[in-house]
Amino acid sequence: MHDPYTLVLTAAPASAAITDAVTEAALSVLGGVPADARWLSPGEAWEARIDLATDDVTSRREAIEAAIGPAPIDVNVVRGNAALRRKRLLVADMESTIIEQELVDEIADLTGRRAEVAAVTEAAMRGELDFEGSLVQRVSLFAGLEAHRLEEILERVTLTPGAETLLATMRANGAWTALVSGGFTVFAERIAASLGFHAVHANVLEIEGGQLMGLVREPILGPQGKAETTQRLIDEGGIDASQVVAVGDGANDVAMLAAAGLGVAFHAKPVLAAQARASANGAVIAHGDLTALLYLQGYGRHEFVTRLPS
Repeated sequence: MHDPYTLVLTAAPASAAITDAVTEAALSVLGGVPADARWLSPGEAWEARIDLATDDVTSRREAIEAAIGPAPIDVNVVRGNAALRRKRLLVADMESTIIEQELVDEIADLTGRRAEVAAVTEAAMRGELDFEGSLVQRVSLFAGLEAHRLEEILERVTLTPGAETLLATMRANGAWTALVSGGFTVFAERIAASLGFHAVHANVLEIEGGQLMGLVREPILGPQGKAETTQRLIDEGGIDASQVVAVGDGANDVAMLAAAGLGVAFHAKPVLAAQARASANGAVIAHGDLTALLYLQGYGRHEFVTRLPS
């Protein structure tokens, strides 16, 4: 018995990287033109329904990638019929996913220790260091920093392209949205509110007398905590894991993505990208922006909502 799958090709907006020659190369691997092959956005996103056994997904995707060649195009094979592809819950990492910065590194910049802290952050995101231990180590360096200076960081935070459209479109179509971050509530709550996330889960920096204490409140929300939070949101929503899309970029997102029906490694560190590629429920976006998550769910660009009504 074969399961319904959809081949989805995506590229950076306005890149026009997906040409007729690209789709013809993909179709040559599929052995013909599926009746429901269609453009989701000309030059940017194209999909075709295919019937595969789960064991064949990786080999078929790799064959299509080989046929397309080195073009800057993401090739993903997504499980589910049309109804299941449109998810009811979005769980998103924050740093280097919804926003472009790693904010622990930005705090370090205020203390003159950016290079030292950034090296630890990078190693933790690659999975080379224990996340919880490395976070405690980094935060300890911030003891004595005046808390009001954190506002300087919020002023220079930049959203990842496509973030507003991803949130607005999914919310307009009835999805529940949660920001689940190993970062800090002092930033996450403001960013979540600005984008319209329904819920936010993050770590708490201990602040007393207007200064950072160099401590993170226990329990620390790390890799396992992010996965457990995702499962709790699934249970509270009374939905199936197949109705969830999770997105992240680093090693601390591996378990969270595995808990979702569609786990998207977005411009990810190698450890997370490899996990997503090897998983039947995984997808990798290395070229597109966050609107690629909408294409993976079968939305056409004409269905995008760019901003929630105020």
